[in-house]
Amino acid sequence: MIAALYIEPDGCYADLPGVDAWCEQRDARQYAGPHSVVAHPPCQRWGRFWHGSTRKPHQFKMGDDGGCFAAALAAVRKWGGVLEHPCDSHAWRHFGLTPPKRHAGWQDAGDGIGHTCYVEQGHYGHMSRKPTWLYTVGCDLPELDWSKGEQRLHPVALERYGYEKARRIGMTAMIGGKNKTKIRNATPEAFRDVLISMARSAR
Repeated sequence: MIAALYIEPDGCYADLPGVDAWCEQRDARQYAGPHSVVAHPPCQRWGRFWHGSTRKPHQFKMGDDGGCFAAALAAVRKWGGVLEHPCDSHAWRHFGLTPPKRHAGWQDAGDGIGHTCYVEQGHYGHMSRKPTWLYTVGCDLPELDWSKGEQRLHPVALERYGYEKARRIGMTAMIGGKNKTKIRNATPEAFRDVLISMARSAR
């Protein structure tokens, strides 16, 4: 048994055997063990647009996630497992973690406890490259696809707007419509299985 924290109730972790799923309604901040974890804490207040949209900037405070990342980090450190967050997350430096170098495999996280790495979920089935950082404690460190994925531009956006705007829009916005945030945040099943395997190896 492992615990999956901060997951979508109808997402790829739902109803999996051997997975104790904690969605928003269950409040994963309250997880108290005893199983190792896969944690996907919310990233909105730690990412590039932590302050809000470009139309209404600075409506939010950096890191104001209700303590979700801090609780996820504590759970991984206490019970073992792996935490996933977008590449360039401000949470790494805020919590004293060393941001990993790109395409360089597993590296020391700088906290004397865990390891960290850069990996792209596009290699595992996501429609975008989706650069990602992982932080892990007590797990076997698998060999992942450390390479840089090919840039993915939607052909309609490229034809209609040109390269620069198509690059900014991205694949998900063109395909996802009203569901673009859900699609962007979704974890591909192949990548989910890697994370679950890591958590199950935790000592």
